[in-house]
Amino acid sequence: MMTENAEKVIIVEGVTDKKQIERIIDEAVTIICTNGTFAVERFDELLETYDLDHRDVFILVDEDPSGQKLRKQLSNELPHAEHIYVSSEYREVATTPESYLATALVSKHIAVNPIFLM
Repeated sequence: MMTENAEKVIIVEGVTDKKQIERIIDEAVTIICTNGTFAVERFDELLETYDLDHRDVFILVDEDPSGQKLRKQLSNELPHAEHIYVSSEYREVATTPESYLATALVSKHIAVNPIFLM
């Protein structure tokens, strides 16, 4: 589920990451795609549009150099954001097994479809 009125926001890099997460979650969560880049102007727009300073924000990006750079940039701008990590074994959110992602999401109190926890 996804809605702009949700209390929780997950920031991901790409559309395939977003689709992977949408299949797993089972609550209203806004998923924002950065398209792997960080531009101050675009970030300011996202900050205002999604009221990121007043929502529960989670950063879920790839475990590769570009994802780590993006995570650091987002952390600087959103110090209250929580981090969700994928294993360096999988490197990318889109290729991480759904059961692994479901467990990571549940650990941050994000509801997931139970079929992904088996």
